[in-house]
Amino acid sequence: MTRFSSNSIRAGKVLVAFILLLAVGFQAPLLAKDKKKKQKEQAATPAAKPKQDTSLLIWPAPPSIGRVKYLTYFAGQKIPTEAEDKAATKAKKQSWMDRVAGIAPENRKENRMLPFQLLGPFGMAANSKGEVFVADQKVGAVFVFNSENRDDVKLIRNGFEATFGLINGLAIDDDDRIFITDGKLHRVLILDKTYKVLDQIKDGLVDPVGIAIDTENRLVYVADTQQDQVLVYDADSLKPVRQIGHVGKKHEMTGPGDFSGPTGVALDKDNNVYVTDTMNYRVEIFDADGNFISQLGRHCDGPGCFAHPKGIAVDGDGHIWVADPMLDMLQVFDREGQLLAFIGGHGELLGQFSSLVGVAFDRKFNRVFTAEQYPGRVQAFRYITDVEAEQLKKEKEAQRSGAKAAREQAPAPTAAPPAASPAALSANQAKTEKSDGKPQ
Repeated sequence: MTRFSSNSIRAGKVLVAFILLLAVGFQAPLLAKDKKKKQKEQAATPAAKPKQDTSLLIWPAPPSIGRVKYLTYFAGQKIPTEAEDKAATKAKKQSWMDRVAGIAPENRKENRMLPFQLLGPFGMAANSKGEVFVADQKVGAVFVFNSENRDDVKLIRNGFEATFGLINGLAIDDDDRIFITDGKLHRVLILDKTYKVLDQIKDGLVDPVGIAIDTENRLVYVADTQQDQVLVYDADSLKPVRQIGHVGKKHEMTGPGDFSGPTGVALDKDNNVYVTDTMNYRVEIFDADGNFISQLGRHCDGPGCFAHPKGIAVDGDGHIWVADPMLDMLQVFDREGQLLAFIGGHGELLGQFSSLVGVAFDRKFNRVFTAEQYPGRVQAFRYITDVEAEQLKKEKEAQRSGAKAAREQAPAPTAAPPAASPAALSANQAKTEKSDGKPQ
């Protein structure tokens, strides 16, 4: 009986050990699988990029009075978070009739439209509401951004609201009509403020790129890169008025008043005309009647130089802003060609540029917009006007004067009594000991 009990106990121990070994054997692959899954998830999760302090993006940097401040950027329609995407694609329960008929739920992921993103932004303009319009060459659409809410994006799409070939430049007049240059369809398409097609300009155009509107004299200026000309049209009748530059020279003209691959065109408040003469590495300036005034720029690869000038804009103070995609710099000049400031340099951080092709100025809100091809991004900056800068200068001088006056009126600190010399201290100690009756 005792022998039977011992055998039973021994058999029970063996059984327990066997069960434990089986449990460990089954658990090990599961643990290894979980470990691999965690490692894969960690590898798939991109490292968080350090955030930039945009309050430091000021040009020139302190203690100078800043003239340009970074505001924000636009990249496209909002991309949903993982949680939002799961909620949007959650399968809707099908009825038995839908299953028999093979009808998929309406909100299946493959049936949803992906958010549109900027891929090749070029021309830009702002309307009276402050909305920012961006012509994207690669997407084939015009993005309309709400400057107060980056996630609020509308689209003027090819094949829906309009028909596009290769859209380049963009301008908006005082009636919020939208003028879009199209190099492939050789025209300027005109839409009203509700994005309804109104009309077009085709006479004499081959490769329209940059565009600007003189709202005072009712003129439309179009830079035609292939014809080496700037063509001028009546903004109401849409008929040709005149041309600036000679046509048909195959980008060989270098004299004053002629062009070699003109790209951008802009106007100042006096309706003088500014044109980026890209292949001649310069900006040419004409009066409102098309007469040549002057030129600025030289061919080199640093600040104050041009390597491939394209976009151009003029602010309310008459400063000339030029975008150069080879230098990736936004440079600011005066009428005499003196470099006043430059922003950027190659990179994808905020305040840097990668293939900077376009610049536009919103005089109503003193905003500057830049278009970059490779990140597919539009950055927005706030221009501090000459009047604002002068006021800031006065405030700074007043602060300095106040600080100086406060220092002069402050009471002088009380002078501390002079420290006793070691000899005097020894004499005083000896005198004290003598008065106490101690032997000397």
